[in-house]
Amino acid sequence: MRRGVRLIPLALAAGLVLEVAVFLLIAHQIGYGWTLLLALAASLAGMALLRREGMRAWRSFRAAAQSGRPPGEQVSDGLLGLVAGVLLATPGLVSGVFGGVLAVPQVRRVVRRRVQVAAERRMSSAAAGEMFGPRRVRVYPPPPASDRPPTGSADGSAQQGAAAGPTIEGEIVDPPR
Repeated sequence: MRRGVRLIPLALAAGLVLEVAVFLLIAHQIGYGWTLLLALAASLAGMALLRREGMRAWRSFRAAAQSGRPPGEQVSDGLLGLVAGVLLATPGLVSGVFGGVLAVPQVRRVVRRRVQVAAERRMSSAAAGEMFGPRRVRVYPPPPASDRPPTGSADGSAQQGAAAGPTIEGEIVDPPR
């Protein structure tokens, strides 16, 4: 079993302790009734966000699938919207703050990009291309032959690097959005 999976119960217990501690700290400052009302309002906002984001994610996924575009961006954005709604709907102030921050479109865009990169690393390039669309690759031309170090040949004589064949160096560049 993977190490991260074994740590989930410990992380959930630590999160619960943190939620209770923050609730008590805020309740001590503003009162228990106001703190309870704040937690209830965050949960109601989370439920409304869950409904809205779920419908929006489904519509954008269907539109991408019908138009033949890769649905990866819509899927990851929809999942992040649903995670934001679940975090807000969960009774607790810390999870509500994280859900509220994730509901902000600029923050979600940054997190979506990181989730997309992590997903692309874990899947084959063909599957990543089908899910997120093709990637542009920037290829750098090889340096001139005079700048390359000489390479040895089978007969022991040195040759310039140009005779050894072209070298392709480059980096993967994301398409502009």
